[in-house]
Amino acid sequence: MTASSLQLDGQPVRYTDIAAIAAESGRDIRGFPYVIRVLLENLARHRSWGADVSDDELNALLDWRNHVDAGLPLRVARVFLPDSSGLPVLQDLAALRDAVARHGGDVDAVDARVPVDLIVDHSLQVTHWGDSQSIVRNMQYEFKQNAERYRFLKWAQQAFNGLRVFPPGTGIIHQVNLEFVSPVVQQETRPDGEWAYPDFVIGGDSHTPMINGIGVLGWGVGGIDAEAALLGHAYTFPVPEVVGVRLVGHIPPPALTTDAALLITQKLREFKVAGSMVEFFGPGVRELAVPERATIANMAPEYGATCGFFPVDAVTIEYLHASGRDPAVIERAEQYCRANALWREDADETPPQFSRVLEIDLSETVPSMAGPRRPQDRLPLPAIPADFRDRLHKPALEGGFAVPKDADVAQRATLADGDQPLRLPHGAIVLAAITSCTNTSNPTVMMAAGLLAKKAVERGLRVPEWVKTSLAPGSRTVTRYLQAAGLMDALETLGFFVIGYGCTTCGGKSGALSDPVVQAIERDRFVSVSVLSGNRNFEGRIHKLIRANYIGAPPMVVLYALAGRIDIDLDKEPIGQDRDGQPVYMRDVWPTPAEIQAVLPLASTRELFEAVYDPANLDIEAWREMQAPSGPRFPWDPQSLYLVDPPFFKDEPDGDSLGRLARALESASVLAAFGDSLTTDHISPGGEIPLETPPGQYLADAGVPQREFNSYIARRCNFHVMTRATFGNIRIRNALLDGEEGGNTLHFPDRARMTIFDAANAYRKEGRATIVIAGKEYGTGSSRDWAAKGTALLGVRAVIAESFERIHRANLIGMGVLPLAFLPGEGWRQLGLRGDETFSFENVEAGIREGGPIRVIARQGSREVRFDTIPQVLTAAERRLMADGGIPMSVLRALLPDAATAGR
Repeated sequence: MTASSLQLDGQPVRYTDIAAIAAESGRDIRGFPYVIRVLLENLARHRSWGADVSDDELNALLDWRNHVDAGLPLRVARVFLPDSSGLPVLQDLAALRDAVARHGGDVDAVDARVPVDLIVDHSLQVTHWGDSQSIVRNMQYEFKQNAERYRFLKWAQQAFNGLRVFPPGTGIIHQVNLEFVSPVVQQETRPDGEWAYPDFVIGGDSHTPMINGIGVLGWGVGGIDAEAALLGHAYTFPVPEVVGVRLVGHIPPPALTTDAALLITQKLREFKVAGSMVEFFGPGVRELAVPERATIANMAPEYGATCGFFPVDAVTIEYLHASGRDPAVIERAEQYCRANALWREDADETPPQFSRVLEIDLSETVPSMAGPRRPQDRLPLPAIPADFRDRLHKPALEGGFAVPKDADVAQRATLADGDQPLRLPHGAIVLAAITSCTNTSNPTVMMAAGLLAKKAVERGLRVPEWVKTSLAPGSRTVTRYLQAAGLMDALETLGFFVIGYGCTTCGGKSGALSDPVVQAIERDRFVSVSVLSGNRNFEGRIHKLIRANYIGAPPMVVLYALAGRIDIDLDKEPIGQDRDGQPVYMRDVWPTPAEIQAVLPLASTRELFEAVYDPANLDIEAWREMQAPSGPRFPWDPQSLYLVDPPFFKDEPDGDSLGRLARALESASVLAAFGDSLTTDHISPGGEIPLETPPGQYLADAGVPQREFNSYIARRCNFHVMTRATFGNIRIRNALLDGEEGGNTLHFPDRARMTIFDAANAYRKEGRATIVIAGKEYGTGSSRDWAAKGTALLGVRAVIAESFERIHRANLIGMGVLPLAFLPGEGWRQLGLRGDETFSFENVEAGIREGGPIRVIARQGSREVRFDTIPQVLTAAERRLMADGGIPMSVLRALLPDAATAGR
């Protein structure tokens, strides 16, 4: 394969010359999207290094537009994990070592083959807030609650080669990746010399595409895919459709980057880019600094794309300098990208050839919020009050809150006074959080929040006492530049104290509301609201008592917190009164572009980043002093309710998985039926664990006090909790129960009403397989593999939906659950299915192996419905995984001695 070299730091460094490879096939590399160029380099380089890459696979990528969905055996440069998915990954590896040992294999073979970074960023909860000690007390609480999990991480760090753990308090995985970890271009010493190649990363969190903002190709995967990749297996990915998004114009004040990201999200969802790669180009790109690009790239899961890519250019290099990268790293990134056709010149006016192109005019951006349930549901500010009021009395299935029209709820907020309880109206904001790497990585919007707070404080405004406020930056750089700009005091005066560094409210770790607010919600049943600068606002995610959630820019969070309600027309109504009793409007406190620009230089100095990411400052004392086990195998504690030996490697890999699946699907019952946009949050919730649910009862029966339940994320290494939680979101609506909220279902044929967990157990005892039927966009949202793991452990053998989100579809295959798509224009409702039928499947094995249709017959009494489905098993590697029964069995078989795999 064609190789060239360049001089770096006085020595020759080799690289795979993609322009030459394209030319050899009669093509011009300039016609290829940049994401395809990165994938081409990956295949060609690894082939030259001896990996199993066929001519057909390479040619499919060279002719990519005519081979969409053909499988590509990619090898990633590194794997990046948050603790939420990383802990289960490492737990599985520990269990895999035990399984290999049981079969007489080499446990040392279970090790990381590529560098792995894990950041402890998803355990922090907003338990304490509103004062300067919040950050200290939250950190103390975090270590107390999670000490067992953290000791396991310290064991893993000494047990697995190439694993680096960033301890609690460092920041959010994606912001740290952007600001510090990624070199943009990697360099490796091999037997034939030095090699340079693009940094290509997969992460165990769906917002990994944030790194696309500096021209690094990366996207989110489930933990089970990450396991296989770090063990050295090829990460199989289908040849993508590449959608070019031409950005023109510029973001007009008073709008900010967040508003543009919400506009782009809305338009790309309408353009149907789910599963595609998005690449941005056009004159509007030149207007965007790296933090602005990163904000847009971070939202890729919200617009449904695999990635939102901004190729490397001069703006990238400026950011690498500003963020304190080593000069040699910066030089390598620029010289390599220029030499190997991965550099985009500002003067480029001829774009690559894309599958489809959408033009978005950034000048259409206006101040907006998205809500109350989905990030793509963008609303310009003037439209929010009417939209909220319109939803109040609508049925839940029509997007409303189903409030009875005669409900007695106070129309004006009244404070608790003596024996008088707090009364709040529908639309009262009870939680306001500046959170999430999406926005806290962007100094422009963070400085704007601080400037708005400063103006508000100068006018004498205060946040109402019923609003829980918090500031959770994605890295410590944010605190430092806000302090340097003199803006932190104003934010703290309004209650926005730093409560820690991590993914908090956006990921469901919002903590408890104050007792008077909880009492008011439970008594009056009013529709309470949260506002946050996050990327997700799915039902039941932010807080179980908050039914309407809106996401927007950090200054918008401060503004709405001051107003105390969502149904305010910010153009016409004041947000409060100043010390003199005069009305104060949004326009009075919103910062001007000149004011923001005046303080921005404070956020982009090398000294700032060098101080924050100095290795001497990364570890904290509590982490250094924590004792942990040592040795190659983890000593499981049979009494643990956090770290429970997982069941995924207990079966014998006998090579008959497809046969068992086909036999199971000869007669199956519907466990649950759903409509469109069922999210992974619905399937596997990530917030607090309610007492009245099956996982809550399990913990209570084990003697755990409710105050120590912790979150679902913290209990992800206990499969008993997570299986009971599957399809257990408090806002999930099972159509078998006419859309009733909660994790319940009907058991057939007796139609007994019970929890989904109990129904799954009943079907298992009866020897019957179960399936799930659903509408469009099944598995939208987070990349949490427990949505697939829990589905498999419940005994679900197939999911039939109108369409699937990419990551969850892959996760289902990784757990041996068959994803099937209805034919276009068909769905379970359109076919007249009710969910009480018995389903039989024909041609299962051949359909999976060959990609042909699988016939389904649904019977109930004399009624029969026949229809075809298409297996969503898209590549040869995915077909092999289904034949093996999923990734756990596949990797186990690969590691066992020949005698143990003789039946393959």
